[in-house]
Amino acid sequence: MSPLITPADAPVYAMPGIEFTGFAAPSRGASENAVWTVSIEPGTPGVLHSLTREEVMIALEGRARITITGEDHDLEAGGAVVIPADTEFALANPYDAPFRAVAVLPVGGKARVGDETFVPPWTV
Repeated sequence: MSPLITPADAPVYAMPGIEFTGFAAPSRGASENAVWTVSIEPGTPGVLHSLTREEVMIALEGRARITITGEDHDLEAGGAVVIPADTEFALANPYDAPFRAVAVLPVGGKARVGDETFVPPWTV
């Protein structure tokens, strides 16, 4: 397997107003970290969830509102946020421009939404 991950190799997962593009993941040669981009359209609400491992997110363009344990923060292009494991958060874009970020999660990290726990498909 080549260490290079081209745009053609990066699967895209779309939900209403949000898109995940998977880059590094075990299925694409990574053994320790999953890396993806997240793009959020203006006016998209966040979904309250948590992860079983720490997530790091670096904002590339636009601005988003991240709510961590009930406290709101603006995440702007050039900024980053570290979300501790097992911490509830939501990422929304209530602004007028698209938001895009790179996210990193250790391989094997799982998401929890309500009572459901699953491995995000862009991390596999």
